[in-house]
Amino acid sequence: MNQKIQSLIVIALSLFLFQCTGTRPDSLGIKSERLGDCPKTPNCVSSFADPNDKEHYRSPVPYKKPLKDAYLVLKGKLENSPRTKIIQENPNYINAEFTSRIMRYVDDVEFYFDEKNKLLHFRSASRLGKSDFGVNRNRIETILKDLEI
Repeated sequence: MNQKIQSLIVIALSLFLFQCTGTRPDSLGIKSERLGDCPKTPNCVSSFADPNDKEHYRSPVPYKKPLKDAYLVLKGKLENSPRTKIIQENPNYINAEFTSRIMRYVDDVEFYFDEKNKLLHFRSASRLGKSDFGVNRNRIETILKDLEI
């Protein structure tokens, strides 16, 4: 293969992979003491979804440690997760991006420590596509498993 064709292939692949990242939504963050709603598509899981919505809902996790300690435990777990980048931090909120290994799809994951009710809320959603084959739900379950907060 000549150099020109190789260069075109690299450029085409780069553009394709860049398109898989999508754009960070403006709707992220805490608004009125809650995280944003899930879209109608099945590629999102949230503790703020309607409990009757089995596709999107997962119950929040109670925490017993002081907020600062619980926060540091969660942040440590996120920092040790592969292909994860923490985007925003506040004393009771973490927003992270998880990138898939091959296609480089980006999912937005948020955690909100509700200090009043001592609950850890979360939302994990794909930026692109419709189905995620359960990736967001599995991610949340993995993060929450054995989380000692």
